[in-house]
Amino acid sequence: MYAGKTLFAQLMDFLPWSSFARIAARYGGDDRVRTLCCGEQYRAMAFAQLTYRESLRDIETCLSVQASKLYHMGFREPVRRSTLADANETRDWRIYAELAQRLIAHARKLYVNEDLGLDLSNTVYALDSTTIDLCLSVFPWARFRTTKGAVKMHTLLDLRGNIPSFIHVSDGKLHDVHALDLLLPEAGAIYVMDRGYVDFTRLYTLHQAGAFFVTRAKVNMDARRVYSAPVDRESGIICDQSISLNGFYAGQNYPEKLRRIRFKDTETGKTLVFLSNNFTLPALTIAALYKQRWQVELFFKWIKQHLRIKQFFGTSENAVKTQIWIAVSVYVLVAIVKKRLGLEASLYTLLQIFSVTLFEKILIEQALSLGKTGTMMRPPITS
Repeated sequence: MYAGKTLFAQLMDFLPWSSFARIAARYGGDDRVRTLCCGEQYRAMAFAQLTYRESLRDIETCLSVQASKLYHMGFREPVRRSTLADANETRDWRIYAELAQRLIAHARKLYVNEDLGLDLSNTVYALDSTTIDLCLSVFPWARFRTTKGAVKMHTLLDLRGNIPSFIHVSDGKLHDVHALDLLLPEAGAIYVMDRGYVDFTRLYTLHQAGAFFVTRAKVNMDARRVYSAPVDRESGIICDQSISLNGFYAGQNYPEKLRRIRFKDTETGKTLVFLSNNFTLPALTIAALYKQRWQVELFFKWIKQHLRIKQFFGTSENAVKTQIWIAVSVYVLVAIVKKRLGLEASLYTLLQIFSVTLFEKILIEQALSLGKTGTMMRPPITS
């Protein structure tokens, strides 16, 4: 029988703690701190994410009943909700943002050879945002509308492994298209976006950087056909054209030709019009790439359902951003563990198993095998 580390401690071992210490020192995270250092704050918040805790009191209660195991989980003393609340309010959220970025860089290396189901060597990204609603009276800094508060999570998802390569948390009023200004375009990469990101000045910036984009055309786009390539209409491709933009300003903003593909989806019966600056890929591949954009929607749905970003443990902007970045880092950490240990289970299954086995002194692989037999699959206990 395995009698070593708890499963939670095994998960935490996958974190780059030496790098985390340097990050915390850079932002003075542990300056004049006597209890609950940055590392312990992260562990407490990660515990809350992994076990679906709903409040600071919930975190304190669940950890206090396992007092004998806390030291081996990385806690020097019991976690008090008031201390954790103070840490979330005052510790710079950028500490956890940088940690998440380190994990993301590592995860992307692990998933670089994942199969997209398309014959492509390019890196493919999906760009989108999701809105997290907040109560304006509780979060007055997150003004969205007159009577509503919100923050936006702008995400660039690497579709090889569905790893977020870029995340920006803003107030709810920031328009999606402004996220393009924050990106450093990667030459040769393909950026898949919905038509909310159609801004020809910004798209031309991507083009000049050697990157490709695939998006949908707006209904009122004014353009003229320059050339039509032959197509097989039975494949769903109605037309494959080179176009130039009409209008003085549009022509100045994007002075080169664009590719316009009209595609009829046989599953839904809808006709979609795609825009791209890539003239070499087959038209069906362009359509398939846009279909892959749905992965970022699934990522948002998954992270909202399975990580704690709807119920926040603090009301300040710093506390909210801290919780969002720790939630993202936990998602990426589980993805790293899955790849490093060669686990076949989905991230959803892994999180379900971890939620009820964190205090157990069993190997991660053993917990997974028990989960398959149903021995340990029960809903997480809530106080």
